[in-house]
Amino acid sequence: MIGKKLNVRVQPIKAKSTVSIRKIITRRLGNNVCDFITNHLQGYKLFDVLLSDTREKEEILHNRKNFYQVIVNLKTVNDYRRINKFFEVVNVKLPVGGLFINIAETYESRKERILSNYPKPINHIIHVIDFICHRVFPKLRLTKGLYFSITKGYGRVLTKAETLGRLYSCGFEVIEEKTIDNKLFFVARKVKDPSYDMNPTYGPLIGLKRMGKNKKLIMVYKLRTMYPFSEYLQHYVFEKNNLKKGGKLNNDFRISNLGKLLRKYWIDELPMFINFIKGEMKLIGVRPLSSHYFSLYTEEVQEKRSQFKPGLIPPFYADMPETLDEIMESEMRYLKKYEKRPLQTDLSYLLKIAKNIVFRGKRSF
Repeated sequence: MIGKKLNVRVQPIKAKSTVSIRKIITRRLGNNVCDFITNHLQGYKLFDVLLSDTREKEEILHNRKNFYQVIVNLKTVNDYRRINKFFEVVNVKLPVGGLFINIAETYESRKERILSNYPKPINHIIHVIDFICHRVFPKLRLTKGLYFSITKGYGRVLTKAETLGRLYSCGFEVIEEKTIDNKLFFVARKVKDPSYDMNPTYGPLIGLKRMGKNKKLIMVYKLRTMYPFSEYLQHYVFEKNNLKKGGKLNNDFRISNLGKLLRKYWIDELPMFINFIKGEMKLIGVRPLSSHYFSLYTEEVQEKRSQFKPGLIPPFYADMPETLDEIMESEMRYLKKYEKRPLQTDLSYLLKIAKNIVFRGKRSF
């Protein structure tokens, strides 16, 4: 509770109390972190701010006030026993528009820290062992119980995508992120209640909700190429990075290194044959899009797309368009031809696509 662990008294912010907050944060995390956090506390009274240093969600939930405008926690997300449950409790204690400020060590930063702290080649061995113990074991059913029994949840390996994705799944949007002293600090704003995803997937085979015929959502099966909880970040990554050539998101940090390889050779799309067998998709056709991507299309293209089943092999590889406008033009051209002569059109496109891939070496972006 505030005042119990951090010796901060609940009172309106004055020059003296602001100094005391700065001293606490500076002593714990340094001047740069203090500046980052206190910049977001401007305009709030101290009794509307909960400053804590805890991994226990109960200490947040059972605090004496029902609501705070800002909750600042100085404990790293990597040490939370149940991350989403902690975020959900913070969500409960904030009104819509309230801020949550926290810290995490990302997989990339952790790798850099380990490699720089030990000599070669020992550092790479330690990194691999650390990844298996603190990233893989907590995800596997066979080792999960034992892992948490031993570690109590301290020091897990988390990617940036998973950390921010969990925030979005729990009803927040990230308004600022900054790396300071090799740690990721973020400011998240509550926008809605949590999604309460009771069955998050960590395995290699995933199901994604995509737009099918007649705008019906279907579960499309693919091999995982992104880190867990990445699906919640599509709009966030789009707003920050926009699209690159081929209509994919630019600088998408959600994709793993293995995922890039799987995508390049379309290996990740092999499980979609399940959708083909179920009759939800056909061999040639437009891609099954997420609701976010679908919303980027014009109304005319949306309506035309919705009249037909999506396909395993998109007309994209026949024309190789680069911009979103060119992609929409390519799809409309295919759909209009398919509407008149379905069998002939699909055969023609299949031959073009095979020529581009086999003889011209075209690959997925």
